[in-house]
Amino acid sequence: MRLNCGKLSTFTTICICAFTLYAQGADNLSQPKPTGQVPPSSDQRTDSAYVLGPDDRITITALHADEISGKPIQVDSTGSINLPMVGRVMVKGLTIPEAENAIAAGLRTYIEKPLVTVNVTEYQSQPVSVMGEVITPGQYQVKGRKTIVDMLSMAGGLRPDAGHVVKITRRIENGRIPLADAIETSSGQFTVAELRLRDLMESKNPADNISVEPHDTITVPKGEMVYVVGEVNKSGGFMLAEQNSVSALQAIALAGGYTKTASPGHAKILCAADGEGGSRKETSIDLRKIIEGKAPDVPIHAQDILFIPTNTPKNVAIRVLEAAIQTGSGVIIWRSSRY
Repeated sequence: MRLNCGKLSTFTTICICAFTLYAQGADNLSQPKPTGQVPPSSDQRTDSAYVLGPDDRITITALHADEISGKPIQVDSTGSINLPMVGRVMVKGLTIPEAENAIAAGLRTYIEKPLVTVNVTEYQSQPVSVMGEVITPGQYQVKGRKTIVDMLSMAGGLRPDAGHVVKITRRIENGRIPLADAIETSSGQFTVAELRLRDLMESKNPADNISVEPHDTITVPKGEMVYVVGEVNKSGGFMLAEQNSVSALQAIALAGGYTKTASPGHAKILCAADGEGGSRKETSIDLRKIIEGKAPDVPIHAQDILFIPTNTPKNVAIRVLEAAIQTGSGVIIWRSSRY
């Protein structure tokens, strides 16, 4: 009797396929079963150093524990979460892997080898405030290690009228600010310190670029300025940088010199008022004599105004000019090149 080769070939093929599938299944069975926690995703690895705290929102995924899986949970004001089957778990101060281990420990009563992952859906527990003369002042949630320069960058950088220092305020419970000149406030609740912005930005002492802590406040005050207006080539406000004053000749130099129609012999300094609402004191100076060395140079202090009139007598409303400068209308701010 002749064998049907076509049928034999089909039968043989089926047998080979069945044997292959069996071998693959046996190989899979021989692989060690996973223990511990589910391997973290790339996002989790990025956030693994994040320390949980009050008001953070998390989502838990736990194998064979549908009661707690996939539901958003907010860490309460005490720093804990309340879970079905597990009860209350303190997660404040724990990193993501540590929180996963704490939740898994509570599940072992019901599940032999619980597999738990935790994802942070809203970061709310580590705010740092950046205030003052920055582009985008506000409160920023910190993920991982951030330095003072990092926070200034997150706030968009400095405004043109930023001063020459940055001030850091820290809650005493977060430890003292690790800077030599840090002092404790009279209330005993905060430590404060100041750094020179130029040194910080130029990394003259990298150790000064300290890491921030939750609830720190970083403040960049407005810089002290002098104003030069009237018959000059570049009128406006000029940053004092780190000095307290400039001389009249320095102020004229910053303003690009006076124009051909100026009357430097009848210049005026409008000194800053003492206290809010006070009146300015006017002092007449002869810039021509100062330039010729026939009269001593005079200092111009923060918020003072140097006014250069025209050589044609006019009834100049200096008080109107002063009001315009105080409101900032029509005044261009210039920063010294040495800052």
